[in-house]
Amino acid sequence: MWSDFKGPNGTPMKISVTEAKGQLTDLVRRAEAGDEIILTRHGQSAVQLVPVRNVRLDARGRKELLEAIRASGAAKAKPGPNAASSQDFLYDGDGLPK
Repeated sequence: MWSDFKGPNGTPMKISVTEAKGQLTDLVRRAEAGDEIILTRHGQSAVQLVPVRNVRLDARGRKELLEAIRASGAAKAKPGPNAASSQDFLYDGDGLPK
């Protein structure tokens, strides 16, 4: 049974996805308690159950996080069309609609 899957030297508990379906609630509780649980598919590791860690940031931490997010977004931004002339195809040389 899966409850005996804890290997030597504290290795992770491995259980197939099929077996885990009927034991999900208990597996989630064990993961929340700190057990390392890996779900396998066809004998190969597929996913790991890990608890969500709630991180409480102070004002400085929030500011640093927002700055890092903004910098990441700016680094990924690509220049687009010039907004001043983006609608030029709708108008003729005199500024009248075509």
